Formats: sequence, C-alpha cells, structure tokens
Amino acid sequence: MNKQAILHIPQSKYCYPIDQNSVVLRLRMDKNDAPDRVEVVYGCKYTFYMEQKTAELEAKYRDDLFIYYETQLTLEDVRLTYVFRIWKEQKYCYFSEDGITEEYNFKLCYYNSFQMPYINKNDIHEVVDWMRGAVFYEIFIDRFYQGKKEKDTAYINLDWGEIPNPKSFTGGDIPGITKKLDYIKGLGANGIYLTPVFCSISNHKYDISDYTCIDEQFGTNEDFAELVKEAHKRDMKIVLDAVFNHCSILLPQFQDVISKGIESEYFDWFIIDGDRVDMENLNYEVFGFSSYMPKFNTSNKAVQEFLLDIAAFWVKEYDIDGWRLDVSDEVSHDFWRKFRTRIKELKSDCVLIGENWHDAYAYLQGDQYDSIMNYAFTKACLDYYAFGTSAAKGFAEKLNQLLMRNNGQVNTMMFNLLDSHDTDRFYTSINKNKDKMLSALAVMNMYSGVPCIYYGTEICLEGGYDPDNRRCFDWDESHWDSSYMEILKKLLALKQKPALQSGDIRITHDDRLCYIRRTYKNSSVLLIVNQSGEAVELNRSESVLAANKLSAGSLYTDGFAVYEA
Repeated sequence: MNKQAILHIPQSKYCYPIDQNSVVLRLRMDKNDAPDRVEVVYGCKYTFYMEQKTAELEAKYRDDLFIYYETQLTLEDVRLTYVFRIWKEQKYCYFSEDGITEEYNFKLCYYNSFQMPYINKNDIHEVVDWMRGAVFYEIFIDRFYQGKKEKDTAYINLDWGEIPNPKSFTGGDIPGITKKLDYIKGLGANGIYLTPVFCSISNHKYDISDYTCIDEQFGTNEDFAELVKEAHKRDMKIVLDAVFNHCSILLPQFQDVISKGIESEYFDWFIIDGDRVDMENLNYEVFGFSSYMPKFNTSNKAVQEFLLDIAAFWVKEYDIDGWRLDVSDEVSHDFWRKFRTRIKELKSDCVLIGENWHDAYAYLQGDQYDSIMNYAFTKACLDYYAFGTSAAKGFAEKLNQLLMRNNGQVNTMMFNLLDSHDTDRFYTSINKNKDKMLSALAVMNMYSGVPCIYYGTEICLEGGYDPDNRRCFDWDESHWDSSYMEILKKLLALKQKPALQSGDIRITHDDRLCYIRRTYKNSSVLLIVNQSGEAVELNRSESVLAANKLSAGSLYTDGFAVYEA
C-alpha cells in the first residue's frame, strides 16, 4: 500500500456537510492499490470510545494518480468523530490522524481520530436551487443585436458583421437582448450572463467610470429594468459582471487623486507608489498593464463600502439574479466574505460566480463565492477535442480530477464553458468541426455544473483571440445550419432532466470510449463519446435522447449519443 498517497482532511472537500444531519466523507488512495473494502468507523465524539458504527465507502472517481472513495452519512448526533478501516485479504489496517496503523485504540480516540465536531447551519454551503437546472447564454452586448433604432449612433464605427478591432463599436444594446429573449429561451437557455453594462468609454466596458448607470450606448436604466422584468416573466435569470478589481481613470474618485495627489481623501482607495499619480511612469497598480484601469485597494474599508453599496443597489433596485466577479482572484478574501454576507442577506439565491481560471478552493468553502467560471473544464475539452493531447482515458481522468477539487455543492454550481469573450472560439479551435463541437457540448451538458454557451455557438460563429472572438451575431437565418442547431437544442434540454440536476455522476472509459453517466433515484442518463478514429459497434436498448453519428447497433469512428434508461 502506498501510504504517501492516502489523504483525508477533516472539514474540507474531503469532509463536508450537505445539510444539518448529513455529511460526505472522501478518502484518497493510490489508484494501483486495490483494497477489498474501505470503511469508515464513526460515532458521537463523546461516546466513540465505547460505541461505533460502520459504513462502507464506494470507489467513485479515478484520475491519473488516485482513486477517491466516498460515502454519505446521515447522523443522529452531528458531533462526528471517525477513522477509516482498509481491508485486504481478510486483514485490515486503520487510517487516523496518526496515519496508517495495524491497530487502533478506541479508548484513546480523543487524541487521534478525525472529527467534524458539530454541523453548524451557517457553515453549510447551500446550493442556489435554481442553478441546478440553469443553462446560461453569455452575451457580449455590443455584438449581439441592436434593438434601439432611434438612438444616437454616431459612436458606431464598424458595419455589422465586419471583423472587429479593439476599438470597434457596432451598436448592440440592451433593448436588442430584450427583443431576442424568446429566441434565447427557444434554444433552451434560461439564464443570461452579460459582460459589463455600466458607463465606460470602451466597447467592452471593463473600465467603468460610473457604476450606477447603464452606459448610454447600451440604453438606459429603464431599458435594463425592462430586460430583467421580461426575463423574469419567462423564468429566465440575469447575471451581471461585477468589475470590482479595477475601474476607469475617469472614475471621479481617481480623478480627484490625479488632481490632489496624497491630499485627496480617495488617495488610499488605490495603490500608488509616491505622493502623486504618474501616468507616464505608471506608479500605481492596474489591471494587467493597462494604465487606464487603476486597481482598487479592496482592503480599504471605504472602498469596500463603496463597492458593496453598488452591488447591493443592483440587487435591491433591479432584482438581478447574480454577479459574475471579474478578476476575482486579485481581490481580497476579506472583501468577498463581506460581499457574500451583504448580497445573500438581500437575496439568498443571488448566485456569486468568480472569474478564477485555476483551482479556487480557498474561495469556495461557503464563505465567498458559490462557484467559478470553470476554465479548467474548458482546457480539458481543448486537450481532447482540439489539441489531441488526451484520449478517452486522459479525458475521463481529468474530468474526475476536476470534480475532486471541490465539494459536491460547488460542483453542482460550477459555471462550465467551452469558450467566452476572453478565449478563442471553441469552434475555431477545433478547425470548424461541427461533429466535435456537438460532442463537446454534449459533455458540457452532462457534466456536473451549469452549462454556458457563448452567443453565436448555435450558429457556429468563428473567432480567434480577442477581439476576433467578439464578432457580430449573424441574424440571417439562411446562413444557419438548422440540423446542427436542433441537436444543440436537444443537448441543452437535457439539463431539465432530474438526473442531470441532482444526480450522481460517474465518468469512466475504455480503450476508445468515454462514458458519463448521471443517475438519480430510478432514472439514468448515459453519454458515450468516441473520438478515437476507430470504429466501435454499439448495441444498446435505451432510448436515444440526442445523437450525432453514434447510434445503437452501428459502427462509427467519431460522434456521441445520449441514452436514457
């Protein structure tokens, strides 16, 4: 047995409550170890020395190095203490805080057992319930649709459909989104994530000068209120982009600092090396290397209150359903804890999604975000479909590994995406292969979490790196591939099945195929994916929910099929 591979951490993603009487336990082991059985021996911490219960753990997830065992305990007494017992050929050993031992002295358990001393309600990371069935549609507003024809269009400097550059304005606006709500709903999406909407001189609006007003290029506050109202009529959610890491140099507070230097009451709102702002030598911290986007000092209490009031304003006054938190991993943990408390008190089911591109476990323990934009999932799909650096085995193992980064509640709310306004278009990355595109969409919709498609995915919109990935939507339906779009709609519709909202997930593989199965109560949905280039014959009796090339009783070298049992 590889002792170095064995891992369990109490009160973490290896031990977490899902309600006030239930806890999930995980144990990690070397995937080449093959115990006959893994058990947890548990009980109340005050009586464990003389009375124990036993439950078996199930081998549920495998990645390239480890196997993860898991069980869910329903407790009568939530003052939990426990150790693990590992069986092999009628012999067993224990795993506790002392590590692996042949024996375990229960009479001295108060020294070396694992514990979750109490399940406090406030420590349970609650799932935002509507996220279970959410399917998001991301819109870069300037490029989606112009709905307000009578507005001042003098700012528009690019004809609709031409290739954009960083300074292009094409006229898309919020009334345009309102007019297309039925179209978006018809795709199967019931949530919309909007890139920034507030006052800014750029087309992307990530340099904000006034957080209380909708930018006039996009419309008015009244136009936005109408969008939210009409979306809610259709049971659709609206999530806004919270740009709280940085602002525009035109923000009045930063202008005051430029004018007065260290004498400004806002000087400590920013991080400045010296007594005055030197824009030429860039002596203040910024987003990236952009001098026009100074970074807030989010450890400053006045800055915190300013930003918290903004976030609360749009929840209270406009009833938005969530915030996507821009550059969230560069903002202080202290701020996000206060942010969560403030927003959840106003609207408990307002979702908070961080823009963290990497493992964000430190932010996802129930005191800050609900989830993140799952770019690690994006990379796994690129490796499999675009770069060819993983086959069925590597793909399945990576998807399992990502599930083990966080607890089950977070996995349920992870914002899964193939591309966004910050990446190359997935369709372009896979050399415009529609079969691969649909297959990747099938995986995204079957995976644990919330699928999000970037506007134009349904019409195979192309695009390389920013700003090419922000092309205008082509509303000429004669250019659309209707058969492709119909399969996409079927895939998005899968999310409304209970098995994909609340079901267990198992990801396995053989030499050529990857399998993702979701199971809930007596229902099961299975996705089979083949990208091996080798023919595979399938003989299945289940109902086919959605397919592209891969079907029962046929030979196919690529494609996918989703079955229901």
